[in-house]
Amino acid sequence: MARHGDALIYHSKKRPGKIEVVPSKPCSTALDLGLAYTPGVAEPCMAIHEDPNAANKYTAKSNLVAGISNGTAVLGLGDIGPLAAKPVMEGKGILFKKFADIDVFDIEVDEKDPDAFIETVQRIAPTFGGINLKDIKAPECFYIEQELKKRLPIPVFHDDQHGTAIITGAALLNALELVKKDISTIKVAVSGCGAAAQSCIRFYFALGVKPENVWVADKFGVLYEGREEGVDDTLVPFLRKTDKRTLSDIMENADVFLGLSVGKIVTPEMLKAMAPNPVVFALANPTPEISYMEATYARPDAIVATGRSDFPNQVNNVLGFPFIFRGALDTQAHAINEEMKIAAAQAIANLAKEEVPDSVVKAYAQTQFKFGPDYIIPKPFDPRVLLWVTPAVAEAATRTGVARKPLEDIQAYREELEERFDHARGALHVAYNRSKKSDVKLVFPEGDNDLILQAARIVQQEGIAEPILLGNEERIRAVMAEFNVDIPDATILDPVKQENHKAFIYAYFAMRQRKGVTLAESERAFRSRGYYGSMMVRYGLADGIITGATRAYPNAIKPILECIDTKDGARAMGMYMLAFQNDVKFLCDTTLNIDPSAEQLSQIAIQTADRVAQDFGIVPRVAMLSFSNFGSVDHPSPRKVALATQMIKQRRPDIEVDGEMQGDVALDAEKRLTHFPFTSLRQNANVLIFADLQSANIAYKLLHKLADAEAVGPILLGFKQAVNVCQMNASVNEVVHMCAITAAQAHKLKDENGLGAV
Repeated sequence: MARHGDALIYHSKKRPGKIEVVPSKPCSTALDLGLAYTPGVAEPCMAIHEDPNAANKYTAKSNLVAGISNGTAVLGLGDIGPLAAKPVMEGKGILFKKFADIDVFDIEVDEKDPDAFIETVQRIAPTFGGINLKDIKAPECFYIEQELKKRLPIPVFHDDQHGTAIITGAALLNALELVKKDISTIKVAVSGCGAAAQSCIRFYFALGVKPENVWVADKFGVLYEGREEGVDDTLVPFLRKTDKRTLSDIMENADVFLGLSVGKIVTPEMLKAMAPNPVVFALANPTPEISYMEATYARPDAIVATGRSDFPNQVNNVLGFPFIFRGALDTQAHAINEEMKIAAAQAIANLAKEEVPDSVVKAYAQTQFKFGPDYIIPKPFDPRVLLWVTPAVAEAATRTGVARKPLEDIQAYREELEERFDHARGALHVAYNRSKKSDVKLVFPEGDNDLILQAARIVQQEGIAEPILLGNEERIRAVMAEFNVDIPDATILDPVKQENHKAFIYAYFAMRQRKGVTLAESERAFRSRGYYGSMMVRYGLADGIITGATRAYPNAIKPILECIDTKDGARAMGMYMLAFQNDVKFLCDTTLNIDPSAEQLSQIAIQTADRVAQDFGIVPRVAMLSFSNFGSVDHPSPRKVALATQMIKQRRPDIEVDGEMQGDVALDAEKRLTHFPFTSLRQNANVLIFADLQSANIAYKLLHKLADAEAVGPILLGFKQAVNVCQMNASVNEVVHMCAITAAQAHKLKDENGLGAV
C-alpha cells in the first residue's frame, strides 16, 4: 500500500510528470532532418491537402487520441480546475499507451461554458483520430458529448459515462448468470444520478433491464414524479410514480444495488432488506457506499463489486476505454455506437469465464482466479482483454456501418493484434502457423506441474499439438482440479505402469553401457520422467518433448543428450530468440558449447542460419562477433572467429555473413559501411554468433533484462528429433512459445523422416 507522499515522489522524480513524446522515425543525419522537416515534409503536406484521408497514412493521427478535460469533476476531488486535473489526464494517457499502444495528448481546457468548450474541442479535432472526454461535471457533460458527436467525424467518448457503464454492464451480466436471475425481471436500486449513474442506467436498459424496474435516489431522495428539487431535463426519464422517498425504501426487495454516489450511505440493515442473492455494486471511490467486508458479512449470499483494487471484483474503466478505442481507430470508425459498447461488455463478460493465465495470477499474488462470486470480471492486467474486447468492438463497427476501414477477417485481425502486442508471438508466426497444420504429439515429463498443465491446455486449445502428460494420474488430475485446468481427453501416462518401461531401460542401457553406465544406474535414471519422455520421442511414440520447467537446465537436458541422436554432421547447440519492440535477433550458442573451435563455430553459424530461415521465415544475416574488427587485434580468439567466417563463406556462399566484428559494428550499418566498406554484411545482422558460451550467455541475459526484450529459448539445434528444454520457472507464455517451435520442427521432421517404434 502506497504511503502518503509516495505519489508526489513518483510524479516528481527524474523527468517531472508521467509522459513524453518519442520520435517514431530516425532523425540523426542531415538526410533524416530533410525528410522529417523542410524540404521533404512538403510532400506529405500536399498529399493530405489533395486527400484528407491521407493524414491517416502520413501522420500519427490514426493512432492519436485527445484526452480532454476542464477539471470540473475530477475523480473524487470535484471541481479543482483544469491544471490540477493534468496528473489525472497524464495518467489516462499512460493507460491508453500501456494497454492498447495508443498515443495520447492530454489537453486541459480552461473553460466552463459548454458551448465555448465544444467550440475549442471542435477547432483542435483535426489533429486527432479520437476524443476521450473525462472529468467534466454533469449535466454539461451530456450536452458537450452529444454536440461533439454531431459535429465531429471521429469517435467522441465520455469515459466517465460509458466506461463505467460498460464494465458494470459486463459485471451485471455475469452476476445475474451466477445467481440465476433474468435481466428483464430484476429490480434495480441506484444511488446517485451523475454522469456515470445515468449512463449506467441507460446501458442497463440496452442490455435488457426494464425501465419501470429501476428506481433512483440522490442527495434529495428518490426521483419520483412531481419532484422538482434538483431535477433537470436529464433526470426526467428516471422519475417514477412511487410513494418511496429514501434510498432505504427503494433498496427493499431490490435484486441489484448500483452505487455511484458517496461513501458510507448504505447500512448492513439496508442490504438485509434486499432480495435473495443480491448483486451489490458499491462504486464510490475511494470509500464505497458500503465496504466490501460489511456487505459480505451482512449478506453472505451477495455478489459484491467495488472500485477498489484491494478487494475482489474491482470495476475499473481500464478494462474498457483502451480496447474500445483500439478497435475504433483500427477500423477508422467515425463514432463509438451502442452496438460497439454492448459488444465490449459481452466480450469482457465472456472472458471472465475463461481460465486465467499464470501471468495474471502472479501479478495479483493469488493462487488462482475462477469464475464465480469473487471473480465476475477480468483483472485490469489480464493481457487477453485486448484480444477479446478489441476485435469485438471492431467487428461491431464493421457490422453497423460506422467503420471507414471495415474488417474483412476478424480472426486475421485478432492474430494481427496478438503479433503486434506480443513481439515474440509476431516473430514466431511462421512456427505457430506451421504447428497448427500438423497432428503433432508433444510429451511433457513434468505433467503434474500447474504451469505446464496451463501451457498444455493452451497448446491443445490452439491446435498446436496434442499433449501427453507424464506422471501419476491421480496427482495430475488433482492439480488440474486445483488450478481449474481443463484438457479434454488428456493423455496421461504413468511411466512406471507402462509395458515399455523396462524395454526403454534396457534400450538406454544398450546405448550407454560402453560409456560407463551400468544396468542399475540405468534403472535409477528412469526414475526421472525426462528419460522416459526422451525415449518416447526416440522411438516415435511422441513427436517432440518439452521439459525443464521445474529442473535446472543441466539436469533437464541430460536425458535428451543421452537419448536423442544428433543429425549427421551436426552439432548440438542452443539458440535464443530475443524479441524487441520492432526487431528480433537470434543469438547462438548460448547454452552448450563452452569454447568451440573455428570448425565448431562455423557449424554453429550454419545451423543457426538454416534454422532461422526454415523455422522463422527470416532471411539470416550473420555477424561473427569478437572484441576485434576484421583483424584489428592479433589474438587467438578473434583469429578463431575470422577463420570460422572464412569456412562458412567457402562452404555456404549463399549465407550473408561476415566477421570478426564487434557488437556495435554488427548492428550499425552506417558505421560498418563507412569504416569497413569491404564488408559482405550489407544490412544489420539478425543472427549473432559469439566466440564462446560465456559471451553468448551473458549477452542474452543482459539484453533480456536491460533492453526489456522477450527471450524465447533456449531453442535446441542439431538433433534428429524435435526436443527443447525450457528455462526453469518459465512462464506459461514462454512454454507455449517453445511448444509452437517444437511442434513446427516436429512437423517438418515428420515430413522428412519415418520414425520407428518399440
